[in-house]
Amino acid sequence: MLRKIGRLFVIKNRFEAFVIIYALALGATSRGAAYLEQYPGGWGIALFLAACCAVFLAGAAILDSLRAKQELADLKAQFGERA
Repeated sequence: MLRKIGRLFVIKNRFEAFVIIYALALGATSRGAAYLEQYPGGWGIALFLAACCAVFLAGAAILDSLRAKQELADLKAQFGERA
């Protein structure tokens, strides 16, 4: 039963990955807007950009992990379960 619940939290395809990245981006821009209100000027802009850049890094990691998972599945299919 726990395994079935755990599968809900696994990203299975690129569409799901992009939906999660979009949600992360919405949260980051919201947090960045709050930074701009709290810290007007250069520091607020720097924190806003840092929050947005974190989404780019997380999105790249998510997409890379999906690609690696797909390549591993392809290798297992090609060579059997040894890989």
